Amino acid sequence: MAEQVINEFRQIILSSTSDKVKNCKSLIDNTLKNYVGAEQADIMNGIVEVLVNDNVSLVVSRPLLNELCEKLTTVPNTVAKRVSDFLLERVVPRAVSFEEQIAVVRQHLARIHESEGSWKEAAVVLCGIPLETGQRQYQPEYKLDTYLRIARLYLENGDSNVEAESYLNRASLLQAETNNEDLILLYKSCYARVLDNRRKFIEAAQRYNELSYRSRVGDADRMEALRHALVCTILAGAGQPRCRMLAILYKDERCQQLEAFPILEKMYLDRIIKGEELAEFATSLSAHQLATCADGSSILDRAVIEHNLLAASKLYNNIGFVELGALLEIDPGVAERVASKMITEGRMVGHIDQIEGIVHFETRNPLVSFDCQIQRVCNKVNSVLEAIKDKHPEWTAQALESELCSN
Repeated sequence: MAEQVINEFRQIILSSTSDKVKNCKSLIDNTLKNYVGAEQADIMNGIVEVLVNDNVSLVVSRPLLNELCEKLTTVPNTVAKRVSDFLLERVVPRAVSFEEQIAVVRQHLARIHESEGSWKEAAVVLCGIPLETGQRQYQPEYKLDTYLRIARLYLENGDSNVEAESYLNRASLLQAETNNEDLILLYKSCYARVLDNRRKFIEAAQRYNELSYRSRVGDADRMEALRHALVCTILAGAGQPRCRMLAILYKDERCQQLEAFPILEKMYLDRIIKGEELAEFATSLSAHQLATCADGSSILDRAVIEHNLLAASKLYNNIGFVELGALLEIDPGVAERVASKMITEGRMVGHIDQIEGIVHFETRNPLVSFDCQIQRVCNKVNSVLEAIKDKHPEWTAQALESELCSN
């Protein structure tokens, strides 16, 4: 039966009638109505075989292939995948002549793979669209959208960060040529994820935090972006950039709703964090964030050790490596190496006496520490007053007026 329909289609194509395109479209419509499953796919593949033949004029084959591509969105995914794969294989010798049709088919096939969770397959399909090398001129927004889809799909795949970054770099060159806010947000989201995967945690945290304030992003997505910002800040190496990011997040009241807020609070207040406090937090990390460093420790372990060492420097003027190792719950030799590295990189002020086995921290004026603590208390009091003002504006105005009159 399928062969009979295909022969009928071929006869119409080879005829000299002026309405052959109309008749072929009618035959395609009847095929979709009267056949299903494998038989439907066989007929559509046969029609493709006829259309891509060199003997068929482009004036006839292009509109009919356009019609067939549109119909692919109306058939089941199993049929659409089979026909799309067949079309992309057969059209290779005449790819230059059918660039538009190839792009449409690849976009739809990628959506099918994406709906099935086949992220890498979807990305590879989209990569086949000749956005830069083809004869057709694509709009900048179309190219930007396609590059960002490819980057996002590679990121979803989990182990294709290099490919994702490559296509994200291409997208970055097209940013200035669009005003589409959704595409700009997608670019920023993908860029943050690339930085996260490359373990540039502070830069990633800054990008995630920026996304958490975008009004165009939904409430749930904003909180998710804020959660990623908090996680990346915790995983970042100790130093001034992380201190600034800790201060920004700690003062953001939304962070108090997140499970990891107690860890953020201890880091901001320079308190020692014990190993058992990290167990639940570690379960929320992504696979790349659970990777091990060159010394065998995890990224989280390294970040917490460095934080605890900085916290210890605020408590002690000097401390032996044996005692420091016990405080940080690590081997004394590891404590010495971490301290040496942080001092060398300028992330901690101090010096090491290897003969005595003691690390000396920067001596501080206690008045400076008192001033910082007083400032923190004043900030807390100010936050309380602002909350009262927001909830009871009339009472606040009367209290302020009576205070001014009394003075």
